[in-house]
Amino acid sequence: KQSELRLLFHGPRKGVCMTSSSVSTEQPQGTSWHNQSAAEVLAQLDSAAIGLSAAEAAKRLAVNGPNELKEGKRISSLQIFLDQFKSLIIWILIAAGALSAVMGEVVDAFAILAIVVLNAVIGFYQEYNAEQSIAALKKMTAPRAKVRREGKIIAIPAAEIVIGDILALEAGDLVAADARLIEAASLRCIESALTGESAAVSKQPATLAKSDVPLGDRENMVFMATGVAAGTGQ
Repeated sequence: KQSELRLLFHGPRKGVCMTSSSVSTEQPQGTSWHNQSAAEVLAQLDSAAIGLSAAEAAKRLAVNGPNELKEGKRISSLQIFLDQFKSLIIWILIAAGALSAVMGEVVDAFAILAIVVLNAVIGFYQEYNAEQSIAALKKMTAPRAKVRREGKIIAIPAAEIVIGDILALEAGDLVAADARLIEAASLRCIESALTGESAAVSKQPATLAKSDVPLGDRENMVFMATGVAAGTGQ
């Protein structure tokens, strides 16, 4: 979910998911999970290394909803294009262009209207690409995930992951939620969807000293829709 941060704790390759929960697991805005120790994160999410119980997981799922990207109402390409003309400044330019044409200043009129059209095309291109990116990201999410529940690793639909879940990761997996590593063994992830870098990056569970660390440098975190290239973790 875009509105929720899910943290995975990796060990031999596991992860703890972070989302707001029914108990004291509600996340403060702007929480720097990478800046907290694994023990602190587990305590804040009211979780443990053995994972949640089936009953607690069901309770949190009912309270917080499924672990999936929320998609708003689809906007047609025509509507996106027409929305580029809602600005008052755009209508002032159109009026200025029309007035110039009436006064016989064809060159000025053409120049003004060309700017309006160019602005609309650029705006349409940016917003259309944003819509497509959201749809593509949704398709990239993992359909299933392995989680630790009451000490046992089970496979569940990724949509059923809840805050405080311990995710188990291994090479070839797609990360099903943002997570804070608690364990890692030679873990390397491909984060090109996040950073644009094609090379796999090393991950480790140690707490980072600084709070203002860019996403791509948060070595103790894994992120939804990225892939595990090697190793294991929780």
